Amino acid sequence: MKRVLSLLLVVVMLLSMAACSKEAEKPATTPDAPAVAGNSGKVTIWAWDPNFNIAIMNEAKARYQKDNPNVEVEIVDIAKGDLEQKLHTNLASGVTAGLPDIVLIEDYNAQKYLQSYPGSFADLSGKVKHSDFVNYKVGLMTIDGKVYGVPFDTGASGFYYRSDYLEQAGYKHEDLVNITWNQFIEIGKKVKEKTGKKMFGFGLDDGGLMRVMLQSTNQWYFDKQGNINMANNEALKAAVKAYKDIVASDIIKPTSGWNEWVAAFNSGDTAAVVTGVWITGSIKAEASQSGKWKVAPTPRLDVAGAVNASNLGGSSWYVLESSKNKDVAVDFLNKVYAGDNDFYQKILIDRGAVGSYMPAQGGASYAADDAFFGGQKVYTDFSEWMKKIPSINYGLYTYEADSAIFSVMPDVYSGALSVEDALKKAEDQLKNQIGK
Repeated sequence: MKRVLSLLLVVVMLLSMAACSKEAEKPATTPDAPAVAGNSGKVTIWAWDPNFNIAIMNEAKARYQKDNPNVEVEIVDIAKGDLEQKLHTNLASGVTAGLPDIVLIEDYNAQKYLQSYPGSFADLSGKVKHSDFVNYKVGLMTIDGKVYGVPFDTGASGFYYRSDYLEQAGYKHEDLVNITWNQFIEIGKKVKEKTGKKMFGFGLDDGGLMRVMLQSTNQWYFDKQGNINMANNEALKAAVKAYKDIVASDIIKPTSGWNEWVAAFNSGDTAAVVTGVWITGSIKAEASQSGKWKVAPTPRLDVAGAVNASNLGGSSWYVLESSKNKDVAVDFLNKVYAGDNDFYQKILIDRGAVGSYMPAQGGASYAADDAFFGGQKVYTDFSEWMKKIPSINYGLYTYEADSAIFSVMPDVYSGALSVEDALKKAEDQLKNQIGK
């Protein structure tokens, strides 16, 4: 009897050890990727642009529902201006009924929402592995050490150029790498002289390039505390002077609006484009120019600390604190936007979307040679430049600051105002507008 009991005891111990071993094999749930109990319910998402954000979110929906068929995902396409107005109105009134679970917010406006409506967006710190995303995007959605969003696409900028025109003017790719804006202007003069082409299309009242110039210096219209920083901002002075010099050098083809701007390079009238990576699809739309384009790093201002990397645009996803299915909404973003490498390969190929999720950038789509750009590994280059973009706090009033600056630019172009006087006037105007 004792021998039987001993044998039973040994069997029990072996079974217990096996169970412990199996338990140890299970992946641990970490604070970065919490398990969600019961993936069911409805998630409503607001976004804009049916050919980009909406199409990409539909791809994300299809992927998530393969493993979570009981989750209903409603994607609502709303014009960007209407979405922003509706979101502001609801949050300001405190009425949460009718708000979505997930909303797309442009990066320039992120701090405006987060600071103006504290408690309205879910704190995702520890729920999403933000260290997997490029630093400058995470900084845009962070307040007091808490991170409130899931980064999406990057607006990493580049110096796109017609290699045939630049070669005709005597320049090789190496001559265009890590240049200053002053050098860019001199190159533009040579291109015009040798080819008869203007260097690039340019909107005299478009603040996009101004923002590219500023971010590359790690400066903005506001200081790190959110105070207006225009009149005594050396980087902004250099950017305004660069705008004036570009116009005075006669290397531009003046354009107004998107269509004229795109037509300037698609028609072959201009030799370059300096803007965000999202323009790649528009450049490649002119198939007859295949093999005639390349991309170099963004020019920098000649000020201390400036780098040849910057950003223009980009958006990110936010979960509303009022969401009744908040855990499922977070799980949705985690599984796809913060964990699906293949998703990022597909949206790069299908939509030209360059995500800010770094693990995906070692994929085959990012490393592929692009025949349109003469075999250059364009997205590999953008992935490297993206990591060097300074992290900026855009503050609450970027577009208001843009308007103030460009209200005085005509007088800068004409010489009626010095750069210093123009910036003082713009700062006073902005203070009056926002009450500071």
